[in-house]
Amino acid sequence: MSAAPVAPPTLPVEEAVRRAQAGDVDAFETIYRTYRGRVHAVTLRMAGDPVRAEDLTQEVFLKLWRKLDQFRGQSSFYSWLYRMAVNLTIDGIRAERRRAGREIEPEDLETFADPAPRGRDTALDLEAAVAQLPPRAREVLVLHDVEGYRHEDIAGFLGIAPGTSKAQLHRARRLLRSLLS
Repeated sequence: MSAAPVAPPTLPVEEAVRRAQAGDVDAFETIYRTYRGRVHAVTLRMAGDPVRAEDLTQEVFLKLWRKLDQFRGQSSFYSWLYRMAVNLTIDGIRAERRRAGREIEPEDLETFADPAPRGRDTALDLEAAVAQLPPRAREVLVLHDVEGYRHEDIAGFLGIAPGTSKAQLHRARRLLRSLLS
């Protein structure tokens, strides 16, 4: 039995945003259906954990509902929502590290979640390999290589120097090559 296809949004996004800003829950549902998959993909790539990504996706849309009146249309709606998702994901990851009492240090980037060597016959897809990267390396890799941010922007998001972002990207790529070989 296959799932029923998702119906396309009934309102143009701009109209849905305007109505949702006025408190229209159905219009907000249109926004949710339109962008949920894209937001989830970003949180999954950054968090590396499907369960955490689902939680973060829900948090993004809860925050969106509370902050929707702050959208002024100076950028595309998705750009604004995307920035919110990235910032919330980064904040969530930081909070988890603080709660765990284990802020990741640069020298910890050599540690893998699964240090067991992998044979060449083990099929490892890219998403699984990225998920195995240390958290900070994964964040920088996703923000730079997948999402297209510059090192200066990444530095601002993560509270690090641009040079640190460059070094962590280099290390993430090296670790990723190792995981995929």
